[in-house]
Parts: sequence; structure tokens; C-alpha cells
Amino acid sequence: MKDDPDQFNLLRVINKKPKSTQREIANELGFSLGKLNYVLKALKNKGHVKVKNFKDNKDKLNYLYILTPRGISAKTRLTINFMKLKMKEYDELKSEIEK
Repeated sequence: MKDDPDQFNLLRVINKKPKSTQREIANELGFSLGKLNYVLKALKNKGHVKVKNFKDNKDKLNYLYILTPRGISAKTRLTINFMKLKMKEYDELKSEIEK
């Protein structure tokens, strides 16, 4: 999986709040609903996310977003890569300041 920050951020939100609505997730990430669906579909196609229907109440059908084991591995790898990138940026800024 290519290091896609949109997919990484969506994996983080799903891990943190699996019962969120698409509108809530889109608002948190600053995505349109269309973009959220595009990124979510890519993660589902890769086997990183499962979407389950559940009844929150008898009038409304909601979804539960579940990270699969592959999704958890991808999130972990992306988190490590993100942290390495931030540490590199920090070191570069630190050396610039010291000059």
C-alpha cells in the first residue's frame, strides 16, 4: 500500500471511532462525502476495512467500520512511516536552526 495520508487518517479515525457516521468522519477529516466514499472504497478493496450494518434503533440503519488484521498492520506501518518522516523533518529543522 502506497503511503497515502488520506487512507492513513481514515484508518486512524475508524480505529478510534468505529461507530461514527460517514458525515461525522468526513467532517473530522475535512473530506467531502464523495472523497470519504472514494477513500473508504479503496480501503475496503484492499481488505483493510470491513463495513457491517447494524441497527442503532428501529428507524435508522447505521454502519460499523472494522479494521481487519490487514488494516491494523497497514495502520501500524503507516504510523511508523509517519513518525520517521516527522523525526527527519525535526532533525532537519534543528540543524537549520543551529546554523
